Amino acid sequence: MRRSVSTLLLALFAVSVLASACSSTQAANTDMKKMALAPVSALPKEMQMAPERVRTAYQFAVANPDALKNVPCYCGCGAIGHTSNLSCYVKEMKDGKVVAFDDHALGCSLCVDISQEVMRMSGEGKQPADIRAQIVADFSKFGPANQ
Repeated sequence: MRRSVSTLLLALFAVSVLASACSSTQAANTDMKKMALAPVSALPKEMQMAPERVRTAYQFAVANPDALKNVPCYCGCGAIGHTSNLSCYVKEMKDGKVVAFDDHALGCSLCVDISQEVMRMSGEGKQPADIRAQIVADFSKFGPANQ
């Protein structure tokens, strides 16, 4: 009898943990739905096959270049010519359209972390100057800014 009660309590605990994890994921996905994202098909194959977090950052960069072009990156990519967090995703734009992608963010979690924060704050309706200030405050400890 004790064993079945313990098993039942353990099962209920597991279900409650899973339910709370699902609800926080759903809340995060709801916030992301507020943001404009480029379709996955607009990305090169290697970006399409990237982990969801990275792929979403590329989609955001394509659809919202202005949100990232005024935000610095702190991964040290200034040494390779990057001038903003947008440069980690986009090599060249012409007439507001991406004509060449940069694969740097495929392997740099700091670039993606910065973009994810910009996405979150943009989704909350924060102003670009406030977003930039928060990124500087949170990420400047990792290295020199690329702008």
